Amino acid sequence: MRALIQRVSQAQVQVDGNTVGAIAHGLLVLLGVRQDDTMQDVQYLASKIVTLRLFADAQGKMNRDVREQQGAVLVVSQFTLYADCRKGRRPSFTQAAAAPLAQQLYAAFLAEVTRLGVPVAQGVFGAHMAVSLVNDGPVTIMLHSPREDTPADS
Repeated sequence: MRALIQRVSQAQVQVDGNTVGAIAHGLLVLLGVRQDDTMQDVQYLASKIVTLRLFADAQGKMNRDVREQQGAVLVVSQFTLYADCRKGRRPSFTQAAAAPLAQQLYAAFLAEVTRLGVPVAQGVFGAHMAVSLVNDGPVTIMLHSPREDTPADS
């Protein structure tokens, strides 16, 4: 499982011109699910994201997590995080999970972040979405679940 996290002062996602999810400040999480991901990956990544110290304390150091900052998380499904561009010019997405598994783990991720005490907004799984944000910092972090240290194709 992969997540591209951006610290934002605001973010929103629209489908067909309608806002379906928005946050004032917090984290925008683009979430990709791999074909062999499990609930362990969901729990690991949700916990890591919620407790990651990406917000400044009184001394200006990144020492506060999204809960301490009273922020929210906007989660957008993003299978293209598993693009393999090593061959040719067209990305391959063979490592990305099929829609049924990806949607199940995406929903589980939303539930886990909520369970951990952070307000969650979301995009629409599988829809063509327009995501807009104001990156604060900018701060952008790529995370992945521990099992991904071993590539799926090795």
